[in-house]
Amino acid sequence: MNRKKKVLAIICAFTLLATGCGAKNKENTSTIFAMDTVMQLEIEGDDKLLAEAEKKIRDIEGTLSVTDEDSEIGKLNNDKSGKLSEDGTKILQEALKICEATEGSLDISVYPVLKTWGFTTGDFRVPSDDELKELVSNVGYDRINVDYSGDKECSVNIEDNMQIDLGSVVKGYTGSYLADFFREKGVTSGLINLGGNVECIGTKPDGSLWRVAIKSPFEDSKSGVLGVIETSDMAVITSGGYERFFEENGEKYWHILDPKTGKPAKSGLVSVTVVGRNGTVCDGLSTALFVMGKEKAEKFYKEYSTGDKGIAAFDLIMVTDDREVIVTEGVNTIFSLSQEYEDLDITVIR
Repeated sequence: MNRKKKVLAIICAFTLLATGCGAKNKENTSTIFAMDTVMQLEIEGDDKLLAEAEKKIRDIEGTLSVTDEDSEIGKLNNDKSGKLSEDGTKILQEALKICEATEGSLDISVYPVLKTWGFTTGDFRVPSDDELKELVSNVGYDRINVDYSGDKECSVNIEDNMQIDLGSVVKGYTGSYLADFFREKGVTSGLINLGGNVECIGTKPDGSLWRVAIKSPFEDSKSGVLGVIETSDMAVITSGGYERFFEENGEKYWHILDPKTGKPAKSGLVSVTVVGRNGTVCDGLSTALFVMGKEKAEKFYKEYSTGDKGIAAFDLIMVTDDREVIVTEGVNTIFSLSQEYEDLDITVIR
């Protein structure tokens, strides 16, 4: 099975769980491949809206793709200065807030390091410590100079050896954008699945809550499902070391890098799910908190989760490498472990 078909099979399986089998009201559905993943859109409403949504996905991808030299990000990385249009400006502004709040656990300037590992090309290799030291010296979100010209665009300047990538937040932004678009058009029930980044619109057509599966991070899982969140009008976004990785000499190297070391983050966490109403924040934090590890992530949650310190409100589900499941009080009552994992202990953060 090739990579695209494998991803499609996984997405379809998880969408079945999210939408519920045998629903009486059939939703209009669209499946496309964009942003290097399979995406599925389901709405109860005019199917013409799906074509408009697909176009918006393509527009955002064409504008912000780091691998396209003609995109706004591609030109910025080549020229070291440039302008970002409305979407890029909004995403960059939100991303930099997350970078600052997490003290660089998310850093949008880590792209050259990610590329050296081969995660953007598929030419995987383990860089030397000296090579990583040199690369990390050019990482620093706080050295990105931005001049905001109102809400519609901004001018950006970066240093000669720096490149930026908004891939850590772009799918979360896109999901929330599409959800708002559909709501404005009168859609009251829908599910947006952008390669595992899930955004729920309202409830299911029958009025029941959406059931969103959280993928198991463990290789020995029989069902592939850690548990299920029952929710409405929320983004549910997970990051884990199982998403993209390679193995060399018996060691696994995954794509979530610690920007301070340039190496795959080994914080004791194997999966972080962030639940909230702002997909951009959920997307960025799922990566940043994975890098932080359990203790720092818990401290961050207690300081920022209420939404009154510049970061939109959120809740967490974290899984450690020794199979501890940690949830915050906002999702404690809506999350349940699958039958396979019902014997695991759940710790609640309050």
